[in-house]
This record gives sequence, structure tokens and C-alpha cells, in this order.
Amino acid sequence: MSAEREISHEESDSKGRYVLRQDGAEAELTYSRLGATQVIADHTGVPDALRGTGAGRALVERLVADARADGFRIVPLCSFVKAMRDRHPDWADVFTG
Repeated sequence: MSAEREISHEESDSKGRYVLRQDGAEAELTYSRLGATQVIADHTGVPDALRGTGAGRALVERLVADARADGFRIVPLCSFVKAMRDRHPDWADVFTG
């Protein structure tokens, strides 16, 4: 498996997603925007082909980096995002709830 990863960000109206493409497979993290200051991370989907590769973690890391850069906070409705938050107390500055 190659290490080539591309994460793109798409947003329209109040919905958005991060998509990681690697070796012909796609993983995604979706969210809903609650105004300019909060997003609800509502789903992370990683196909079997990318499980165990760190694809889900990479998506959450990108969301955290964007939250810090753009000044919004993350509401972790998705159980995977919530678990990643719990493992990374250093991310507490961008999470609510």
C-alpha cells in the first residue's frame, strides 16, 4: 500500500466533508455547521481497504487543524471523533461537550 494521501475539503451551505483518497479508496468525515463558531462532526466512514492505515485519524487531525486555524469549535457527535478527542487531551482547545 502506498503512503500517498490526499485530503480534500468540500463545503456547501451548512454541510461539509473531508475526503481522504488513497490507493483508489475514499474515507470521509462529515459535519454540519452551527454558525461561524461551531461544527458538529457527525460521521466518519473508512472503507475496509483503508482500515488500520490511520485514515480516520488523519481526517480528524485535519479537522482539528482547520478548527485551530479558522477559529471554530467541534461538537463530537460521531463516536470515532469522540474517541479520538478522548485519546488526545491536547485537542481540548477545539472541542465542546
